[in-house]
Amino acid sequence: MKKKILIIGGNGFIGTNLSKELAEQGYDVTSFDLAEPLCRNDKVKYISGDFFNDDTLEKITDDAEVIIHAISTVNPGNSNIRYMTGYERDFIQTVKLCSMVTEKKLKMIFLSSGGTVYGNQTVQPILEDVRPQPINHYGNIKLCIENTIRTFNTQLHTKMLIARISNPYGPGQDYSKGVGFIDAALKKAIRGENIEIWGDGNNERDYIYISDACKMIEKMIDYTGQDEVFNVSVSRGASQNEILDIIRRMGISIRVNYVESRSVDAKKIVLDNTRIKGIYKEKLVSLEEGIEKYYEYLKINMAQ
Repeated sequence: MKKKILIIGGNGFIGTNLSKELAEQGYDVTSFDLAEPLCRNDKVKYISGDFFNDDTLEKITDDAEVIIHAISTVNPGNSNIRYMTGYERDFIQTVKLCSMVTEKKLKMIFLSSGGTVYGNQTVQPILEDVRPQPINHYGNIKLCIENTIRTFNTQLHTKMLIARISNPYGPGQDYSKGVGFIDAALKKAIRGENIEIWGDGNNERDYIYISDACKMIEKMIDYTGQDEVFNVSVSRGASQNEILDIIRRMGISIRVNYVESRSVDAKKIVLDNTRIKGIYKEKLVSLEEGIEKYYEYLKINMAQ
């Protein structure tokens, strides 16, 4: 029988898709978040509660074998304003979670941010072993948690893993929460609205279709090797302008406003995925295929 999985932050974009993927693969999946979702998956169990309540956290981890930590109260865009929330709540509570995971001899996979942890790097694609240099507090909070995990692993011989996810996109994403350029571009094109780009549109990111990201994370559940960190990515960079060109080649009209660039955005983040491809061998969805696939999904679901 496959393992009991607890996804903390199960209502989020990644959490929802990951719950679905793991349940379809036969795992016993429990999704935990502040409230139960409006749209439920019959194969997933749902628990609502406050992650920042110690008693609740203690209770929900009692019946799990693997914890997937997918919760965050800040995002790259607002973390330079709300940074104390990230350090005082997300970081501190995750340290407590690490302690519980260690005491109960559970496995944990922490969903970090490959798009912000590395910062500006000269050599691309970026390997997991380079020194991270985050340029915003969101990335730094993730890195603080990563370093705490490494310390637990080293001192107590635990095996908590870190998934540095690049830039996922696809069904369930909501750009209004602070991330999701492809999501914003497609939805605004469908609505006939202008999309706003900070800078000249030449910033490059490594966009991965959400189903591929979830399948890669699934392979980490039974991983028993020596590596702690995995880039979850496609290893292909694409600028915002390239994304717009792909959309226009699909025959979709899109209007753009270019505004002043933000200091929180790195110029180029492309992650080397050699390590994760060592355990996940399947062909990845191409950027062109993924954008078209997501567009077809949105045309149906936004009309409902």
